[in-house]
Amino acid sequence: MLEKESKNRFRDLSLQEIDELVRSLNSLSEGELGISMLVACGERAVPALRECLLYGRPSGVFVPRQRAVRALAELGAKEILLEYLAAERSIRDPVVAHGEEAVKNTAARALAAWRTDEVFQALLDVLRKHQFTGVIEAIGKFRRVEALPELVHALEDDFCRTFAEDALLKIGPAARAALIEAVRTPDPSGNNETASSRQRRASALRLIERLEPTPDDWPRLAALLYDPDANVAARTGILALKIAAESEKVLAVRRLIGALEKADWFLQSEIENSLEEHFAIARPLIRQEIGRRQTNTFGTRNTDNVLRLLRGIVDRNAQRKAM
Repeated sequence: MLEKESKNRFRDLSLQEIDELVRSLNSLSEGELGISMLVACGERAVPALRECLLYGRPSGVFVPRQRAVRALAELGAKEILLEYLAAERSIRDPVVAHGEEAVKNTAARALAAWRTDEVFQALLDVLRKHQFTGVIEAIGKFRRVEALPELVHALEDDFCRTFAEDALLKIGPAARAALIEAVRTPDPSGNNETASSRQRRASALRLIERLEPTPDDWPRLAALLYDPDANVAARTGILALKIAAESEKVLAVRRLIGALEKADWFLQSEIENSLEEHFAIARPLIRQEIGRRQTNTFGTRNTDNVLRLLRGIVDRNAQRKAM
């Protein structure tokens, strides 16, 4: 009863009092309470919140306008959030621009509550212009293949990559074809590939591994065993041991052993795990490589990390057999 009376009291507030509540969103101590009070005001609070969001001065202090977004979302003001998301502002100050991006991200995440074509298209239109993490996260919740080109492109951005990967995983196996094409398309081709392109392709390969590729996917991936990028070639080798024909797995093992020299510790660990998992196929080439490296001088053998890794694989396999 008291709660109902409280809500009725807020619904009777004057427009001036509602404006005061909107200004309270700037307060460190009362800002969160201001959201609840404005929501209790109902639709009468929407115009003042719209004014704050669309025409409020962008700032590096972005929490007050994020609160306005949250209040509008709770009031069901989808159209105003869409209007704000589509609005463009030219902001030169990088701190202020970062603040405005944070508000846009909050609006995008709030809009994901409405799973309509209108909202999806609005989010996609924004993503085609700006790679905002909140927009990527919101689009991922729709699980729609129409967003694949933009999500794959976002894999090139260090800040957006994790969000894009999550969104692509939500789309699931339907994303595999686009990811395979992404891995096969360096930018530019040849030995001058950009760092961002390499990141995109490596990320796409990791995602393909997680999306359970099938032997039918292998013909489009096979050539990547010879990719100039050692990371891509190695990850393709890991995939080959899972889905390629037996005759091609031997080549994959050879490429994986060759990649150990320059791989970082994380990729080395993945290669080790893959070679151990497929030890029956890998054993002859591992023993051959160990024998070749053992002909080096004692000092060279003593510092040979690849020799150490290969011996470890053999020893762990022997220990498993002995158990």
